[in-house]
Amino acid sequence: MTSFDLSGSFSGKTVLVTGGTRGIGAAIAQAFRLAGAIVYVCGRSVPDTAQDITPNPLRVIAADVRDIDAIDALITRIEAETGRLDVVVSNAGGAPFALAAQASPRFTESVIRLNLIAPLWLAQRANAVMQRQAEGGVLLFVGSVSALRASPGTAAYGAAKAGVLNAVRSLAVEWAPKVRVAAVSPSLVQTDSATADHVGEEGLQAAAATVPAGRLATPDDVAHACLFLASGYASYASGANLVLEGGGEVPAFLSATSAGKVFERA
Repeated sequence: MTSFDLSGSFSGKTVLVTGGTRGIGAAIAQAFRLAGAIVYVCGRSVPDTAQDITPNPLRVIAADVRDIDAIDALITRIEAETGRLDVVVSNAGGAPFALAAQASPRFTESVIRLNLIAPLWLAQRANAVMQRQAEGGVLLFVGSVSALRASPGTAAYGAAKAGVLNAVRSLAVEWAPKVRVAAVSPSLVQTDSATADHVGEEGLQAAAATVPAGRLATPDDVAHACLFLASGYASYASGANLVLEGGGEVPAFLSATSAGKVFERA
């Protein structure tokens, strides 16, 4: 891909990726690091790994984004160490399977807090820094197709992600022109925590067979989308939601008809 090379395009930029120590977040963090950015990642705990001695290593901070005081401390530290904050990717989130009729009020509240309230808190605090910068900044939210369709078993999660998409459009208006706001909404992503631990390898293959692209999304798919949206190539993309679903879902009614055979995957 020689005509669209973002290598070094984020040199001198400071990027924060929440939930950036594993899975999708780790892929996003590495993509920005390879593009030259100073990258901070945070999670509720810091992985016990060997010291990163690669050039431009990731800067890992233990922080729970559900705690507003932790967010304030995180933003303050980043600004103190680098003097700026150019891109924030709100990736931390998720929810275990739970039928709505059986979910406790505490469970529902915790899902909404992690997937909607925490990203809004972080965006508010990051925006305050970006508005003071001559070049402004970019706020990216990792959403989900669960916000755009029925989400049985994860109703609170889907509702929270739908709230995020509305917030993206609202914040894009409120904080323009200094700060751009956008979302990336993937379908099922093949990560250990989000897929294999729950459905197994056979389940993953069955799920992939329903996708027109013939495979599930990968963390790198999401990372590349974030890199694009944060770049100058997407300078007019604010309030946007980039859906990554490999062609979407074949309508269920087709499966019950002979016409549906046309769309069956080998």
